[in-house]
Amino acid sequence: MTTSEQFAGRVAMVTGAGSGIGRASALAFAARGAAVGVCDVNAEGGKETVSLIEGAGGNALFLHTDVASGDTVQEAVDTLVTTFGGLHFAHNNAGTYAMGLTGELSEAEFTRVVNVNLLGVFLCMRHQIPRMLEAGGGAIVNTASVWAHAAMPTQSAYVASKHGVAGLTKTAAVEYAAQGVRVNAVSPGYIDTPMTAGNPPDRMAVVLSRQVIGRAGQPEEVAAAAAWLCSDEASLITGADLNVDGGYLAH
Repeated sequence: MTTSEQFAGRVAMVTGAGSGIGRASALAFAARGAAVGVCDVNAEGGKETVSLIEGAGGNALFLHTDVASGDTVQEAVDTLVTTFGGLHFAHNNAGTYAMGLTGELSEAEFTRVVNVNLLGVFLCMRHQIPRMLEAGGGAIVNTASVWAHAAMPTQSAYVASKHGVAGLTKTAAVEYAAQGVRVNAVSPGYIDTPMTAGNPPDRMAVVLSRQVIGRAGQPEEVAAAAAWLCSDEASLITGADLNVDGGYLAH
């Protein structure tokens, strides 16, 4: 079986797919033969991802999706299943952040981050899992973070939400393993994406100094890990959190 046939006849859903890791993940699933639901609140970015997939000979559909809204998530899942005939894989990757000391961050900012990063993952799985059960099983990958395992000053909302993603992933994995749905997470370190580009250089210098591999990661490296976790090669793996962090958490 060639790489382009690995996911032939399967359907994948990727959130936050309009740029960065999500775009790279959508492209990775498509390159392996899956039809891909490209989900994002950014229509321009999402449609560009679809164009890139179609230009490479793949099959994709843009689905305008606010992961913090259960109704729009359900609509995206239902439309994807109706269009392509099922749902087998998902990479729940959409995320955001807000900077501020814990005693200064506004309630609105904290809530916004948690709603996207944590509630959004729950809502996606809430609607994806029943469809995967209908298909006889499937695999989900949630994007956590190195900060699901550590602290970062001025990032209380992000850190709290990603700790939650790690716990939610493990719980769902235990709940659905016997029914053929595997649930894992990836924890990226510093990755060159539009979101990380907005962070202060001094903060990024600290993070990069801990990535013992000596460089920033690329979105394609996280995408490859997510695709592998969904593949049959990872059939024994569920409830895991794969660090894709250049050794950040190794010390």
